Amino acid sequence: MTEAKPAKTPARILSIAGSDSGGGAGIQADIKAIAMNGGFAMTAVTAITVQNTQGVYGVIPVPQDAIAGQIKVTLSDIGADVIKTGMLGDRKTIETVSGILNDFAAETPRVIDPVMVATSGDRLLASDAVDVLKNLLVPGAFLLTPNAPEAEILSGKAVESVDGQRRAAERMLESGAKAVLVKGGHVGGDVIVDVLQTEYDEFFFESPRIETTSTHGTGCTLASAIATHIGLGKALPDAVSAGRDYLLKAIESAKPLGQGHGPVNHGWPLDEER
Repeated sequence: MTEAKPAKTPARILSIAGSDSGGGAGIQADIKAIAMNGGFAMTAVTAITVQNTQGVYGVIPVPQDAIAGQIKVTLSDIGADVIKTGMLGDRKTIETVSGILNDFAAETPRVIDPVMVATSGDRLLASDAVDVLKNLLVPGAFLLTPNAPEAEILSGKAVESVDGQRRAAERMLESGAKAVLVKGGHVGGDVIVDVLQTEYDEFFFESPRIETTSTHGTGCTLASAIATHIGLGKALPDAVSAGRDYLLKAIESAKPLGQGHGPVNHGWPLDEER
């Protein structure tokens, strides 16, 4: 009998985000995207949302000690190669998450998706929490992934063109982020341009706009896919490119679900194997 070779440890990704009962965004999207891109997903649920493809009908916060406990026990046992944050909801949760990460994972790269508004238009971050997010999570972020409206709020710059995306990214770098990906899905035009700026370089990622209503969870999915590729050891521009490729195929192959903004097809790599 031959001995089994030790399995290679997968990229360990801790997602700190809200739960989406519709399954297309939040923690549910994160788990799917992380797994499909070759990582091992761990979670710390910050809130339970009552939502489907048509909207958010309720948000039930998770107690602060439960949020901190999920993060603490996960990191102290399994550890994490990358930490990805999504919906945090309010200033107290941001303070809790920032504090526990500083205590238990100060050197672990963080991909910060500043979730503020759902695809349906429902607000997911209290207005009084924006400055707390700017002060506690933007500084030191390995990668910040705002869409255009979020970039406007975080930078104070208008984001209506690629030039606006660039100016907003510059301002967020000045605020302490190590790299910023300003997504262009909300910027008009037939071609979507995502702008990545680091402390030293600037990169542009272009793709044709896909006409579809299956866009629920795109931000969560992209941030989680990128986080996984960072955890797998890819350089940041390559991780962003790989994450975008995964998301674009997930949008293109999305199956019609629900009566509103349907989810992307997270499992498309499995479809290709069948």
